[in-house]
Amino acid sequence: MKIFHTADWHLGKLVQGVYMTEDQHFILEQFIAAIDQEQPDVIIIAGDLYDRAIPPVDAVDLLDDILSKISLQRKIPVLAIAGNHDSPTRLQFGRQLMQRAGLHIVGDFSELQQPVVLNDGHGEVHFHLIPFAEPATVKTVLQDETILTYDDAMRKTIEHIVSNLDTNARHIAIAHAFVTPNGDKQDNTSDSERPLAIGGSECVNAHYFEPFHYTALGHLHRAHYVLNETIRYAGSPLKYSASEASHEKGFLVIDLMADGKVTVTKRPFIPRRDLRMVEGTLQEILQHKESEDYVFIRLTDTTPVIGAMEQLRTVYKNALHVERKTIFVERDEERVIMRDQLDERTLFQGFMKEMTGEEPSQHALQLFDEALQELLMEEREEETVK
Repeated sequence: MKIFHTADWHLGKLVQGVYMTEDQHFILEQFIAAIDQEQPDVIIIAGDLYDRAIPPVDAVDLLDDILSKISLQRKIPVLAIAGNHDSPTRLQFGRQLMQRAGLHIVGDFSELQQPVVLNDGHGEVHFHLIPFAEPATVKTVLQDETILTYDDAMRKTIEHIVSNLDTNARHIAIAHAFVTPNGDKQDNTSDSERPLAIGGSECVNAHYFEPFHYTALGHLHRAHYVLNETIRYAGSPLKYSASEASHEKGFLVIDLMADGKVTVTKRPFIPRRDLRMVEGTLQEILQHKESEDYVFIRLTDTTPVIGAMEQLRTVYKNALHVERKTIFVERDEERVIMRDQLDERTLFQGFMKEMTGEEPSQHALQLFDEALQELLMEEREEETVK
């Protein structure tokens, strides 16, 4: 069975005030062309189809157009789940009707879903769709008071799935989560992706997915595998922030063999405009060749620069952001840190040290973490009910 694995489309995305819908349409037409060329048996979209719970009309129309081309015109099954940016109930509206067209979308974690069963010449392949859900939601659905973290929620969910696995079939998991080799805290691969929780409590142990022949993940925007090559992120199809400038975007082609073994090949996407970082003095950059790329510009001038963006756009007409290089000095070692690369906790620590001359206490950090976690949950709840 040949599977296309993609994720994190973020349709309706705004990058520094610029809607990316035309760029997304350009990329997704490449995806359709790849489908026509390689004839996959199934398409996986592992969450964050939209960038926010109430996407703009153009984004809804684009998703409708692409899914119609795949499911209705080409008769290829699509398996999709909600990510943390999606509205679960909106995403799966008309679910029963869509299933008849081969479009299987699971938004709400309202119950443990039965797997979607597809067949190839070697028998059944069971696809287990695990949408993003808050730990409190999973605790309620599974009636398990021990579930407190995202790691708990995923572990208990997979335990229920594994307890009913058909040993005669091959099994694919589809999930949207922050998965790390041992559930330990790691930095996100993109600062365009909002945190799910504070500290390391958003991370999920990759070992839980070992019972599956392949795990298709969404949430992190850089394509990579976790723990082993059968547990993979496809990454986002486009660069959505300066932190993704070095990413190589594309989708994954999974060839699932009769014995459950897989081979994985990455296919690149060629964007309408690249997104990259440009660094130098204003005068140096003004000597560059004109380009229509999306650029984040970092000026190294040591003196004030007046009207920098207006001048820079004579060379880079789609310049998105300009900033001055910032240097922090720590322990007599000079290191460069850009403020937009710092998380909220680190910014809070720096603010407290600057204001009081001392590092915040562990109690103060705990209070900050709790307050920020409440804000993150409130933000997701507000987006869902809008």
